[in-house]
Amino acid sequence: MSKALLICNGEKPKKWLKKWAQKVDFVLAADGGADGALTAGIMPDAVIGDLDSASSRARQTFKNIPFIHVKRQDNTDLEKALDWLTLQQFDECFIVGATGGRLDFTLGNFLSVLPYLSKIKITFIGENWRIFPLTKSFVFSARKGARMSIIPLTSCQNITLKGVKYRLNGVEWQLGQTGISNVITAQKTEVLFESGYMLLYLED
Repeated sequence: MSKALLICNGEKPKKWLKKWAQKVDFVLAADGGADGALTAGIMPDAVIGDLDSASSRARQTFKNIPFIHVKRQDNTDLEKALDWLTLQQFDECFIVGATGGRLDFTLGNFLSVLPYLSKIKITFIGENWRIFPLTKSFVFSARKGARMSIIPLTSCQNITLKGVKYRLNGVEWQLGQTGISNVITAQKTEVLFESGYMLLYLED
């Protein structure tokens, strides 16, 4: 299974990102994400986007790696990067730097990954947290006592939660209903649902 780390142009990750870079097969920076890679002390394998955001310092530092210029202007650099990763048939992508900075980009990023979830497994990562965009049931292991939240972005049918303090059993939630600050209580946690799109926030 081929894995990629995608560094976007939101909050600038620091040294903690190196552990993630060591887990993947390829590091891709989305335009200004090249500066995030620079901050974290990571050498990306390539930079992609319309290339209007990467600083001259990042361009000079990474002058020996490919800069992939995508002229298209009707999508974001995140979408350009995911288009390229799916074309290269990567199986999994960890996205950092997708939050922070402009709020409209943060919200847009969580929504814009939806069409890609049938092609590639996506996880948003930050320092001590992960967000999983889900269109189907998800079973995972996590630290007991860690907080988790589920945030439906569409109507979600027949939601069942197991392995948490506040359980659900076959409920329907509409956009606007959320389950914030639940607590992991078991070695295995199950987020089960029949249809819809939600975000699962999990503390590491």
